[in-house]
Amino acid sequence: MHIAAKRVFRLSLTVALSLAVAYGSAQTMPFMAPLFAFILGAAPRPPMGPKGLLGLLLALCVMLSSGLLLIPMLLHYPVTALLVALCGLFFANYVTLHLGKPQVGVLLTIGVTLISAMGLMGYGIAVLLIKAMCINIAVAVLCQWLVYPLFPEEGPTPAPPPPPRPLQSSWLALRATLIVFPSYLLVLSNPAMYAPIIMKSVALGQQVSETDVRSAGRELLGSTLMAALLAIIMWYCLKLLPNLWMFFLWTLAFSVFIVARVYGVAKTRYSPGFWSNVLITLLIFIGPAVGDTESGKDPYKASAVRLGLFVGVTLYAWLTLVFLDWLRERQESRQQALPGAETE
Repeated sequence: MHIAAKRVFRLSLTVALSLAVAYGSAQTMPFMAPLFAFILGAAPRPPMGPKGLLGLLLALCVMLSSGLLLIPMLLHYPVTALLVALCGLFFANYVTLHLGKPQVGVLLTIGVTLISAMGLMGYGIAVLLIKAMCINIAVAVLCQWLVYPLFPEEGPTPAPPPPPRPLQSSWLALRATLIVFPSYLLVLSNPAMYAPIIMKSVALGQQVSETDVRSAGRELLGSTLMAALLAIIMWYCLKLLPNLWMFFLWTLAFSVFIVARVYGVAKTRYSPGFWSNVLITLLIFIGPAVGDTESGKDPYKASAVRLGLFVGVTLYAWLTLVFLDWLRERQESRQQALPGAETE
C-alpha cells in the first residue's frame, strides 16, 4: 500500500475508533475525542508513547487551568479579565505560528476561552470540562496506539515547514486573535448556547494563518458550507439505522473521503487546510446534534442555529482578514511614500 494511502486509513480509522470508544463509554462531550484524534494524528509520525501521554496530560491540565484563573477575574474585574484573555490568545497563536506547536496553541486557546466561559456557569462545571477533555485526549491517543501497527509509517518523516519570520508571526497571530476574541465575547453572554462556536473560531483562527486574502472567501466560507452539506448527508445516513456501530462506520467513510483530500491522495483544487477545516466542522456539527437527541432537544432547530452562528463567525473572519490586510497594505504604501524611504 502506498504510504499516502496508509496515512489516510490510519488517521480515518483513528478518528472513527475514538468516536466509538468515547460514545460507547458515555464520556462527557464525546465528540471531542475524534477532534483530538485528528489534531494529534494529522502529522505523519508515530504516536506518542506512555511517557509522552502522561506529559501531555499534565501539560494539558496546566494549560487548561489558565481558564480557571480567569473565572474570578471575569466575575469581579471583567475589563481586566478581557485584556488578560486577549493577551493570552495572542500568546497562544504566536506559539502556534512562530514556535510551530499547533497542539499547544489550540489547548491554550481552549483553556483561555472555553474553560473560563463555562466557569461562569459554575466552577465545578469548568473542572468537569477539564477532566472530560483529559479523558478524551487519552482516548484519542489510545486509539492511535491500536491503529498505528496496522498502518505503520515508513521512510523518513516529512520535515515541518519553517516558521515564519518573527514580524510576520506577530501579524498572523494578531489576525488569528481578532478572529477568536469576538466569539469569546459572544460565548460569555450565554456559555451553554454558544460554546460550540469556540471550537469553530479556533479552527478558523488556525486556517486564517495559512490563508491569503484572495482565496479567503473560498477557503473560510466554502469549507464551512461544505461541512454543513456533508453533515446533512451524514445525519440522514445515520437515520437509516441509528446505532453506535453505524455511527462508527459512517464516520469512517466520511473521514476517508475528507482525509484523502487532506493528504492529496484524491486530487482537488482546494488546499489541505480547507479539507482539515471541513472535517473539524463536520465533527462539531454532528456531535452536538447527536447530543441534542439524547437530551430531548430538537436537533434540526439547534443545528440550524448552530449553522447560522458558524456562517456568521466565518463571514466575520473573512471581513476581518480583508480589512486587516487592507490596513497593512495602506501602512506599507505610506511608508514607501515617505521622503528618503528608497535610500533607506
